[in-house]
Amino acid sequence: MARIRANGIDMAYESYGSKDGVPILLIHGFGQQLTAWPEEFRDGLVNAGLRVLCFDNRDVGLTQKWDGMIPDVRAIMAALRDGQKPDIPYFLSDMAADAAGLLDALQIGSAHICGASMGGMIAQLVALEHPQKARSLVAIFSTTNDMGLPPSTPEAHMALTTRSEAQDRASVIDHILKSRRAYASTAFAVDDERGAAQIGRSFDRCYYPEGLLRHWAAILAGPPRGTRLKGLKLPALVMHGSADTLLPPEHGRQLAACIPGAEFHEIEGWGHDLPLGVIPLLHGFMLPFVERVEASRK
Repeated sequence: MARIRANGIDMAYESYGSKDGVPILLIHGFGQQLTAWPEEFRDGLVNAGLRVLCFDNRDVGLTQKWDGMIPDVRAIMAALRDGQKPDIPYFLSDMAADAAGLLDALQIGSAHICGASMGGMIAQLVALEHPQKARSLVAIFSTTNDMGLPPSTPEAHMALTTRSEAQDRASVIDHILKSRRAYASTAFAVDDERGAAQIGRSFDRCYYPEGLLRHWAAILAGPPRGTRLKGLKLPALVMHGSADTLLPPEHGRQLAACIPGAEFHEIEGWGHDLPLGVIPLLHGFMLPFVERVEASRK
């Protein structure tokens, strides 16, 4: 793991593959560390000749924390109802500036920007607010945050936002494993043993549930992006699952519909997760897409 100063904060990141490879920046979602990307997903990109960059978002993993700054969700909602800007520690736009800042700090002019879930929201903002840094946008089970889209199922919402009552390692692993079932794929096998090992590694590396509160505040405070995305002049690939109960498939369809010329793939039985079975399908869409974008740049 490497550390770097970017956008005025201390960030943890990893770089995989040749420095001469086409760069792709992976931005993970709500409370997820860079280690949550499956090795098979990352390695498939590296084996195709890409330089894969992963990092811990602010307030998660080994990147800088905003200790003690606890957002007031009721105040956030009240401000939004009144058309005011909520008073929160940071916004998704700040997290997008972190991602762009990391590329600057690494002296990488531009990269393919790939984000999952909240990371996809951040990736949209990199494309919109730092277009010179983005060769393309790749969104994995993400959303525009526009009004009228179907909400998460109650079970999926609770699973995402409820913490383990006990905070010891075994209890946290058990709680997260059970929670993930509420938004897991139905057509791809979920390996609990593998999942437990990944959660355990993340716990050992940095268990920091306080950061989730600020991530959630940033999501809640994020204005809808659909209208802005209609003016995006950038190649885009959107992938979503038909079985996603956290961000139902309408979110992916609408995101793709907002971006002129976006390529959209809805995968039957895929949920809000990255099981091994779906990874070859994602590679099958991503790698030709990146190849086409790179060919158009020459």
